[in-house]
Amino acid sequence: MKFGKYLLEQQRPEWRTQYLDYKGLKDEIKTAAEEARKLDNPSLSYSPRTTSLTVQRRAAMRDSAEERFFRKLEAEVHKINRFCQGQTRSLEQRLHKLQERAAVAEGPRERDALLRDAKEIGDEFLALEKYVNLNYMGFHKILKKHDKMLPHTPCRQFYISHLHNQPWVQGNYSELMVILSGVFSQLRGDQLAEAQGGSAQAFNRSTTKYWVRTSEVSTVKRIIIENMPVFVFNKENYSGDAQLVNSVYFDNDSLELYHGRLDKKPGAIALRIRWYGPGEPKLCFIERKTHRESWKGEKSVKERFTLPEPKVVPYLEGEYTAEQFRDDLRAKGKSEDDIAKAAKLFSEIYQQIDSKQLKPFIRTQYMRSAFQMGHDRTVSFTLDTNLCMIKENPEGHPSCAIAGRWYRDPSLPIHRTEITRFPHAILEIKLALPEGQQPPEWVRDLMDSGLITEVHKSSKFIHGTAVLFPDMVQAVPYWIDDESIRASILASAHEPRQIAANARDALAISMADNKPRRRQAPEPRHPLLGTAPTLRLMRSTTMGGTAAPRQQGGGGLLGLLGLDSAQDAIPQRLEPKTFLASERTFLSWMHMAITLGSIAAALLAFAAGSKKSKSPMHTASAYMVEIIALVLLPLAIFIVFYAMLVFVWRNSQIAMKQAAYIDDRRGPLLLAGLVVSALSAIFLVSCVDLWDAYSQPGGNGGGLGSWAGLGGLANSSASVQAPLTLLPQALAVPLVLGGAGGTQ
Repeated sequence: MKFGKYLLEQQRPEWRTQYLDYKGLKDEIKTAAEEARKLDNPSLSYSPRTTSLTVQRRAAMRDSAEERFFRKLEAEVHKINRFCQGQTRSLEQRLHKLQERAAVAEGPRERDALLRDAKEIGDEFLALEKYVNLNYMGFHKILKKHDKMLPHTPCRQFYISHLHNQPWVQGNYSELMVILSGVFSQLRGDQLAEAQGGSAQAFNRSTTKYWVRTSEVSTVKRIIIENMPVFVFNKENYSGDAQLVNSVYFDNDSLELYHGRLDKKPGAIALRIRWYGPGEPKLCFIERKTHRESWKGEKSVKERFTLPEPKVVPYLEGEYTAEQFRDDLRAKGKSEDDIAKAAKLFSEIYQQIDSKQLKPFIRTQYMRSAFQMGHDRTVSFTLDTNLCMIKENPEGHPSCAIAGRWYRDPSLPIHRTEITRFPHAILEIKLALPEGQQPPEWVRDLMDSGLITEVHKSSKFIHGTAVLFPDMVQAVPYWIDDESIRASILASAHEPRQIAANARDALAISMADNKPRRRQAPEPRHPLLGTAPTLRLMRSTTMGGTAAPRQQGGGGLLGLLGLDSAQDAIPQRLEPKTFLASERTFLSWMHMAITLGSIAAALLAFAAGSKKSKSPMHTASAYMVEIIALVLLPLAIFIVFYAMLVFVWRNSQIAMKQAAYIDDRRGPLLLAGLVVSALSAIFLVSCVDLWDAYSQPGGNGGGLGSWAGLGGLANSSASVQAPLTLLPQALAVPLVLGGAGGTQ
């Protein structure tokens, strides 16, 4: 769909005059392009490069179409900015009035009315965000069209930078979310739990991670705050509804911790030092995350203790001892139980740092919004936005160990290859529910809404390490070649090699003619990425960012068998047993096909030998055996082709990490139906033949209906009975495995 038509369809009717005049700007570009075509060579047309403050421009001099385009473009920017500021002020006023009314609200009817008003304000805010996104996209589209039609005066790169500094683009309205969250909490009558103290803390809970498109972050926030308040642990560190979080992860030169966490080895650990808020760290959290196998009934654990920043380096170097740590905790009035737990964790983490030769390796930085009912961790959410990963040891400068630091010197510049910016937000749903209890219904609705995409065992530490240290990693996470994050990974790639001298000479010769052409810079290549993405985790979106519905099924035999070719299935972590299970299923189908084929071949051989006999009894039994064989043999051939088709399709899906929807849902049912039909046909033919033999008088006839023929049939069926008894055993195993073999 053309963007101009899409913009008209997505406009809010009452705001129609406030949107970007995309058609008018496009007409100005066409006029400017037509003016340029009237000149023989636009690049050589005369244009004065100097001016004078005392020389006036002639009043009759008409502005060029391109000048009119830029004036109109700037006017559109100011128009949108004025409208956004007016709408924001209106929302703020309505929200503050609602807050005052909620403080004195009495009775359920009044509270319900205020809740409806709060939801209406939330809807208005989302509509305003959609308005901003549509216009922002429109400016990108029109500037791209300008540079395409007027290549001699490119302006997109410059003007996008100018656009980014506009208040309606840079505006931070998270304060409105905090106020709206407080109103919802007040109207719900939330009861907040008390905080639980302790020097050493350990959390046992299940965590599921989701990717959220930036354009859908506000929608997800709105759904959460309607049911759960924003949790602000320390108001000094919060900016709006979020706080800045820095985490320095430790590893060694062999990336032992990275590979352990990637492979999810039992007992694999991640060590990090975290601090909250902008500026230099003051209070540091020393944290250790330990992976445990959930299928064994164990849960992963996060443990941590705190240290003042000046004591972090002495601790890492072994100069700050456990006994000194205990003394400091006693001076703070901590209980002996808390001191013992914290000192034990203190010693264990230091031993792991010392024995594994761990050092600061990579940092993750993001703005975190927390949603929680006070200090009750039964159900909680964290939403991380503006996520980036940075090399902790700068390139071309002394490492942290040499500089005597535990984190990167903030005064040093960060090169493009030292940082990668993640394009999506990451939502974590953390549940600490009693055994067998389901999460609330609204949480399940959010999981199934299509706004969030589950990414199994997603890790910021793993992603950043893989992208920034591609030459050191031995394995990479499955999501690394997802198409939605590919551009962000390429942005961190090293510059492509410069073209050789002979290539430059050839380029100069090819440009000897004065035809204007655009220089094509070589695209950067990242060692982890191929020429095209092989994975699509997030559902495809329309131009506005709304998730498109999943397309089920394909055409032909794949569609008949129910083999869905959709690329947006939720991938799971793949293990070697997944491939082996697919192979076992294939061999089971082949075993059944070979059994049926062998029975059919043996029956045909028996029938051929019986036809040589002059006895009518043998001739009659031969015809009956041929009928049975001709029913079973095509069935065996069909099963072979089916097994090969499903095996190839399933392996391709596994290679594309589409492990959630590789089960065959219709194929086993179809084959079971064919087998039942074949056996039913054999049964009916046998019954008809038996009835004919019984109904005909005399016992010396020469046909299939004679008693002699019946006796021959009995003899032949006795010889066939033994191989036919193998059919149930041959059919049972693949019919069961065919539907679930790929997901074992």
